[in-house]
Parts: sequence; C-alpha cells; structure tokens
Amino acid sequence: MTTNGTQAATDRSAGNAAARVDWVDYAKGICIVMVVMMHSVLGVEKAAEQTGFMHYVVMFAKPFRMPDFFLISGLFLSVVIDRDWRTYLDRKVMHFAYFYVLWVTIQFGFKAPSLAAEAGWAAVGLQYIEAFIEPFGTLWFIYLLPIFFVVTKLTRNVHPLAIWLVAAALESAHVVTGWTVIDEFCARFVYFFTGYVLAAYVFALSDRARARPAFALLGLGLWALVNGSLVALDISEWSVVSLALGLAGACAIIVTGTLLARAHWLGFLRFCGEHSIVIYLAFFLPMAATRTLLLRSDVIHDIGLVALIVTAVGVAGALLIWRLALAARANFLFERPDAFWIAPKKAAPTLQAAE
Repeated sequence: MTTNGTQAATDRSAGNAAARVDWVDYAKGICIVMVVMMHSVLGVEKAAEQTGFMHYVVMFAKPFRMPDFFLISGLFLSVVIDRDWRTYLDRKVMHFAYFYVLWVTIQFGFKAPSLAAEAGWAAVGLQYIEAFIEPFGTLWFIYLLPIFFVVTKLTRNVHPLAIWLVAAALESAHVVTGWTVIDEFCARFVYFFTGYVLAAYVFALSDRARARPAFALLGLGLWALVNGSLVALDISEWSVVSLALGLAGACAIIVTGTLLARAHWLGFLRFCGEHSIVIYLAFFLPMAATRTLLLRSDVIHDIGLVALIVTAVGVAGALLIWRLALAARANFLFERPDAFWIAPKKAAPTLQAAE
C-alpha cells in the first residue's frame, strides 16, 4: 500500500513532473480560492447580517473544501518520510512554524487596536500568547499540518489500514472539545493520511480522467448532484456521510483539476495553486479592507456580489502583497531565511519559499 504510493509519488516528482504539477496545482488553486471564498462570504454576511447567493456556493463546497487540501498535502509525503528526523523536522515542521509565528504576529499587529478597544491591551497580550496553543484565525491549517507530518512519521511502522480506520472513526465521531487542534485533527487527519497511503490510486484516478474526459465529466455531474442534494437536505454532516462526501469531493476536485490542465483552461487557478501558501498567508488583509470599504460605502446592495468582489480582491490582493514584498526585498515574509533552517539544504538558495 505505502510502497505503491512511494513509487507513484517518486515517479511523478522525478522525470515526469509535468504530469503531476499541472493538475495538482489546479486542484490546489481551486481549494485556496474556495478557502478565501468561505472566509470572505461568511465575513460579509456576518457584518451585513444577511445572506446572498454566494452563501449557497460556500455551503456546497463545505463537505470537500478542506478534505481535498489535506489529501493533496499528503500526496508526496512518501518521498520524504524516511529522511532523518533533523531534515524531516526542518522541512515539515520548522518550515511551517516560521510562517505561523511571523504571520500570527502580523495579523495581531493589524487587529490589536480593535481587540484592545474591546478588552484592553493586557487581554491582547494574553490572546497573542494563547495563539501558540489555540491556532489564531485563518492560520490553523499551517499550525495543524506539521502535527500531521510528525504523527505520520511516528506511526509509519504501524499497518496503514489500522491507522486509517482509527482516523476514519475519529472523523465520523465529529469530536468537539472546543480546542481547534484536537477537533480539526480528528476531523481532517483521515484525508491527509489517505493522500499519503493511497497516492498511487490518486494518480491513477487523474490519469483515467485525462484519458477519458467525457466519462470524467459524467462522473462530476453525478457527484455534484449527490453532494448538492445531501447539503440541501442538511444531512451532509452526518457521521460516515461527511467522510464519504469529503473523499468523494476530493476526488472530484482532482478530476476537475486534471480536466482543466488537459484543456489548458483557467490558468489563473494553476497560478493560484502554485502560490497557495502565499495566498493563504496574506489574503486576510485585502479581504478585510475590501469588505469594510464596500459595506460602509453601501454602493453595492447585493450581498452576494459584495462577497464575490471581496473574494476576488482577497486572492488578487494577496498575490499583489507578495509581489510588492519581493520588489521591496522583504522576501522574509514569504520565504524562510537561512537563520531559521536547522538542517543543511540540498541546493544553495538564500531562502526557502513558502511553498
């Protein structure tokens, strides 16, 4: 099971990268846009105290939005999981820890005045410290991902089926403790682990979709009908159903990414996927600023349209911030400096990119 996944991932990352990168980046691009959309739409609706047409798009995507992201994050783990612990921790823990600490500090810098106005500066300081125990705001994904990497390496000698069954049971249990790390670990680890142990089957699914696009489109239509119906009937979050929809939705996004790559359509999604972490780190600022501006100006009265504009600006604004940072030589915002490496690098770049 794991051996096949290792071979598939190795084949795709060495000598056949084009076949892998196109659909993976398209799929990641779709996912990151959906993540920005979710935060944008729910933020606009909360501030406006009403819902718009984008609400239904967000609800349709809820069963598979994060499952696909985590599944893709595990796809190439088999290539690196047997590295020594120092190198592994550098690439899979320190890498994300650097960006979490940096960007949680940046986010607090913007939010501190409003937080202080509500509870005082002492409370702001406590909230900042708490952010290293309870993930802050939109950054929980890069807080949780290193935990998945470490747990998977620690358990790599346990039979994968046993781990998958436990992970599936945790997801179906819908654990709610109030602590994001525990709750999201239980809800998401099964998808990450599935990407790791079933990488060969994921690549095979993409290859089949590329070879038989008409059949793939038919499958996508049936999936959309079932997913939408279960969401509309409010049973998409039932035990077992949520797991099935998460896995099915992840497969659907992979197939969609493959078909877009095959047709060379919507190249901006591939670009977003290539820079998904950049968007994930920086979208909060243009998103929040645009939401405030549009709602206060009251120029656009359609809440759905406001949410759509906020989503687009959130994505484009994050990429603009990245380009401005590079132009200003503030590379440290999106690239890890030498001082924060704990293992030797293979090549000799000055910085390691956020991807």
